[in-house]
Amino acid sequence: MIDEPKVLIPYDRREAISVRIAARLAGVSERTVQNWCSQHNIGRRVAGGPWQISRPALAMFLDGDDEALRQYQAGERAGRVAEYFRRAEAARRAELQCAQTPQSPQLPQSASGALGSRVAILPRTSED
Repeated sequence: MIDEPKVLIPYDRREAISVRIAARLAGVSERTVQNWCSQHNIGRRVAGGPWQISRPALAMFLDGDDEALRQYQAGERAGRVAEYFRRAEAARRAELQCAQTPQSPQLPQSASGALGSRVAILPRTSED
C-alpha cells in the first residue's frame, strides 16, 4: 500500500484538469469524479482548493490499467506511465488548438470525449 499517493506531485498545471472537465471526458457526473478521487486517488486538492484531477491518472483508471495507476501513485513516471503522460500532453495540445480556432467553438469528438474510445482522452501517438 502506498502511504501518500504521488498524484500531481510535483504539481504541474498542464497535467491537472478540473472535476468538470474530467466528468465531461469520462461521461459521468462531477460527484462521481470526486468519489473516484477519494476512492482511487486519481486527483488531489491543491492548497485546500477544489479537486484537481490528473489527466494521465484518469486515463489509467478508465482504461482499467491498475498496474500503471499503482506505479504512477508510487511516484513512477517512466515506462508504461510515461506513455500516458505523452498521450495526455497530445490531448491537451489538441484541445488548446481547437479552443484557439474561432470557427470551432466546441471540441471535435476526437478531442472531447466519447468513452467508447480512450483516444478521446489521450490520443495515441504515431509511436503506438
